[in-house]
Amino acid sequence: MASSSSSSPSRSPAHAFKYDVFLSFRGEDTRNTFTSHLHAALVRKKIKTYIDYELVRGEEIAPALLEAIEESQLSVVILSKDYASSTWCLDELAHILECKERHGQIVIPIFYRIDPSHVRHQRESYAAAFVQHEERFKNKVLKWRVALTKASKLAGFDSRNIGLESELVEFVVEDIVMKFSRECSSDLKGLVGIESRIQQLESLLCIDVEDVRVRTVGIWGMGGVGKTTLAGVVFNRLSSQFEASYFLADVRERSDKTRLYDLRNELFSNLLKDESLRIGTPSIGSTFIKKRLSRAKVLVVLDDVNDDSQLETLVGDQVQFGPGSRIIITTRDMHQLKVMQQLHKGADHDVVIYKATELNHEEALQLFHLNDSEEIRCGAEYTELGRMVVHYAAGIPLALKIWGSLFRRCKSTQERESFLKKLKRFPEKKLQNVYRISYDALGENEREIFLYIACFHKGEDVYRAKEQLDACGLFAEIGINILIDMSLISIKDKGWTEKTRYLWMHDLIQEMGWAIEREQHPAKPGKRSRLCTPDDICHVLEKNKGTERVQSISLNLSQITKLNLTPQAFKKTCNLKFLKLYGEDRSGHYYYPWKDCNVHFNLHDLEYLPDSLIYISWPLYTLKYLPSTFSAENLTELSMPGSQLQRLWDEGQKPRNLKRIDLSHSEQLVEVPDLSMSVNIERINLEGCGGLVEVPSYFENLHKLTSLHVSGCTNLSVLSDMPCNMVSLKLGKTAIEHLPSSIWSHEKLVRLNLDGCEGIKNLPDSIWKLYSLTYLVLSGTSIEELPSSIEGLSGLKYLELQGCKRFVSLPSCICKLKSLKTISLFGCSGFKNFPDMLEPMEHLENLNLGGTKFKELPCLIENVVGRKELVLPGCRSFETVPKSILPPSSVILWSPMSRLKLRNCTMVEEIPDCIFSLNRLSELDVGGTMIRSLPSTINQAPRLRGLVLKDCKRLESLPKLPYLLDWLDASDCKRLKTVSGLTTALTEGLDRRVPSVLHIFYNCVSLNENARRNIMDYAHLRNKATDAHLRNKATANHPELRYEVRCSGNEIPKWVSNQMEGCSIDITLPLRWSEDANFLGLAFCVVVDFHKTIHAGCGGESIFKTENGESHTYQFSNFASCGIQGDGDNSDHLVAWYDSLRKVRSTPYTNATRVSFQFYAGGSSFDRNARRMCLVKLKVKRCGVGFVYAEGPDRDAVRVQHVEATGSENSVASLETMFRKLSLN
Repeated sequence: MASSSSSSPSRSPAHAFKYDVFLSFRGEDTRNTFTSHLHAALVRKKIKTYIDYELVRGEEIAPALLEAIEESQLSVVILSKDYASSTWCLDELAHILECKERHGQIVIPIFYRIDPSHVRHQRESYAAAFVQHEERFKNKVLKWRVALTKASKLAGFDSRNIGLESELVEFVVEDIVMKFSRECSSDLKGLVGIESRIQQLESLLCIDVEDVRVRTVGIWGMGGVGKTTLAGVVFNRLSSQFEASYFLADVRERSDKTRLYDLRNELFSNLLKDESLRIGTPSIGSTFIKKRLSRAKVLVVLDDVNDDSQLETLVGDQVQFGPGSRIIITTRDMHQLKVMQQLHKGADHDVVIYKATELNHEEALQLFHLNDSEEIRCGAEYTELGRMVVHYAAGIPLALKIWGSLFRRCKSTQERESFLKKLKRFPEKKLQNVYRISYDALGENEREIFLYIACFHKGEDVYRAKEQLDACGLFAEIGINILIDMSLISIKDKGWTEKTRYLWMHDLIQEMGWAIEREQHPAKPGKRSRLCTPDDICHVLEKNKGTERVQSISLNLSQITKLNLTPQAFKKTCNLKFLKLYGEDRSGHYYYPWKDCNVHFNLHDLEYLPDSLIYISWPLYTLKYLPSTFSAENLTELSMPGSQLQRLWDEGQKPRNLKRIDLSHSEQLVEVPDLSMSVNIERINLEGCGGLVEVPSYFENLHKLTSLHVSGCTNLSVLSDMPCNMVSLKLGKTAIEHLPSSIWSHEKLVRLNLDGCEGIKNLPDSIWKLYSLTYLVLSGTSIEELPSSIEGLSGLKYLELQGCKRFVSLPSCICKLKSLKTISLFGCSGFKNFPDMLEPMEHLENLNLGGTKFKELPCLIENVVGRKELVLPGCRSFETVPKSILPPSSVILWSPMSRLKLRNCTMVEEIPDCIFSLNRLSELDVGGTMIRSLPSTINQAPRLRGLVLKDCKRLESLPKLPYLLDWLDASDCKRLKTVSGLTTALTEGLDRRVPSVLHIFYNCVSLNENARRNIMDYAHLRNKATDAHLRNKATANHPELRYEVRCSGNEIPKWVSNQMEGCSIDITLPLRWSEDANFLGLAFCVVVDFHKTIHAGCGGESIFKTENGESHTYQFSNFASCGIQGDGDNSDHLVAWYDSLRKVRSTPYTNATRVSFQFYAGGSSFDRNARRMCLVKLKVKRCGVGFVYAEGPDRDAVRVQHVEATGSENSVASLETMFRKLSLN
């Protein structure tokens, strides 16, 4: 069989087809044989086929036949021995090929018992036929000959190479089905992002002729996400591969209006092609119907299922479809798919679930602007406001379609801005109706929980939310699970522990919840149950308009500037259960501000808080006390960080249900609140409460207390005994000198933090009793040594002793801590000797000995088997890299090591060659050492990504560097003269290059001209080669290409063709620049005077201008933004970077003909007089912009200039050739 692919023009999306296939054949040759078999096979596959049964034909082809050809998507031409003798057939063929040229019709030739060369060159029987045609049809002969020649060159089938006609029929039908499947992708106009989802769904369906199992795939997701659309597209693509198929639409809606039996009859009658089929009982009953269904390989789609009975009736255990059958179910309710799994548990029937996901941002933008006219797209404000709408839709296709249509109707900027505001206040009714269906299907318990989450608990910790909802008399565990199954909420994980999982809800669903709340009293928010919009809340609280119906108030402080509360603000809200004031960062995540809140609270007194309150979160509370009438008996959580509280409440309070209290950074607090009756308290946070001097003794009786955080309570000197269930105890920066003896017996204590407790001088021998201790933080204490009994802490993972000036040594038994992952002795200036590692420490990954005084690592250091990071910065006595860690003797043992940091080890003068044999070494920092050169073996380091040479004052040259290196900091290497082999490294490593690279040669004042040229030309070559490589890989989602280089000097390279003195430049864009596939982007280069700044960067903005006077601004603020660190000489420096312009290769920028660039530079330096950092504006002396192309033609002088550095001429030539090939392949 020949290849089944043939090139053809793209079909017009608007072209409609009446037939799938047109059969062209000579009746006398094949009508009753091959053609009849092929036609029957196509019909069985549900492929609509046109076949002309006229036995007698005239000389002129009938108009109806020409029309049938034009209305067919594909033509099969059966070229038999006497095909050319029929002028009718030849006219058909000529017209078929015309349709191929005009509409992209697919054409498949079948050479039936004839040599294709006879057709191509009109030999044998074809030659004889044309002898007769030459006499009668001279004006048509040439057209017919051309048609036959063209047809013979198309990919098709030669029957002589296929044994049986039945096999030939099977191959042809299979090829047609495959072509139609591929063609479906061209019929997906308007279905943005669906191709990848089709692939995922078809992969789950496992369409395989050898697969005899029945398989169900459930498409589960929220309303409007595109479940039905996806199911429909896949159904259309695959239905021809099954003996029978049926798409049963709107099951939920139709189940309400008709009996389920009628839907079952509709499904079965279509699958069995039996219109008389009627089953009126719950049981199928008829054994014959069951047998017929069990023999049929079917494809069934059940759309919008929402009830168990629907599945039991339509595809339950009584319904057995034939081997290889596939069922697709779309639903919003995960429970239905679990029911399906249960119905077929143990049977030869698989059930899998596919979660329908929202569109990503790029797909959403494309869909939103799909039907925009060119004129509309050119407006900058239109694009910006459109982006805001797209962000609001959060990837829901239905919302994007509806809002996109409405947005296009707006005639002015004012209308569009008004439309955006209206969306948030009055959501589109069509969308609300979609989500209301799911809400209406909920029970009373689930509806209440849904509204609480929509109006209050979205973003809250799951565990705590369940507690609070249970306290309201609801059944949170089962209710939340049902809401998840119904696609109304989800649970997100922050990735650390199970306790950090939080409730989440799509904004559109949340708005539906808000709308339901508004329906209670549209004009009187004080009579609603849950308040969550700032305007409504401010109105109710400031005007004292609350009522007993209000149960929750959730106020986003970032959306208001002031709040004027009267003393009676909460007087009428006597049933209020939840009160939350919170902040929201730019990414939409919640936080509870205690420092950076700009809201002015005009509150001089508060007479009343409802006793019904379960939860209070009120950061920056401005009063000294809570209302004296307030009873905290129902309170489960109180959070008032940054408050002005002096005393929380009187001793008469009985907050028995209180589980968590957070009064952190309440600096006026003079005593710990009376919590003696809080027998259920679990967490107490009093961090930063500098007025506290002691922890009450009754804390010992709070048996459920697991976490106490009093770090930063600088006057706290007395800590009482703690309950035995303590898990976390944070006492950092307190005045505590001794811990109660009972603390050292707490078997459940996991975290003990004594950071900055200078009064702590030793640890007791009984520390071994802390069996569960995982984190031990002793940084900044006055301890001199650890007790040998520490070896009993078998679960200890993190030991931090940073800045312990008096700490002298670790006990020799440290190697017995087998779980230890991190030891940090950074800044332990008295630490001189590391104990010998007598036993393997398989899990120790990070060892930080920076700032210590030891000269060498201990013997048997290779026993630290698992270590990934060795940090030795500032070890000025450290003389050499220990041989014990170097390959080959320990290459296997030390292979996990990925980071080696020797910063400021001023005695180190040489890096051993063999260190680069560490096969996982990814980062090497030897900055501030006395090395003069790097060994040439560095280019053999297979994974080295970061190399820091900063302030290596004796370094004179760089060898050929590894090709994966993406971070190189050689700043302040004032003797560095030569830089070799950059372009060679790029040539060798292109296939594995990373897209983000920064090379810094700041203040390298001795660099020669060849070195500077080599550095800058490498920048240009890398930009071109990497982008060409990425484009060749056809990865639309590849990361944005970034290359930045900083280098001392003041001469912009010649390949940056457009140059100008000063900080701005105006250039003309190439004609149709955005459509040129070879145009990779722009290279920028500026000369900046850096003035000894210790941190500096560059950026800029561009203004794209069209011929009609419009302008559109594009910021370059992120480029070259990584700082230049370390004092340097006053000198000019080159900063170069690249931008692929991916973000501006769409409207409104594409119509621009000119673009102006404004560059800026800034930094920070230390003001010795003011003793603080201050901002410095730096001067951009010269700037340049160059066009970067993938191919070699000299456009605007962008070709690479001659490079004189070692080995660079051949490298540049080979690289030019290489990326030219990449861009063409």
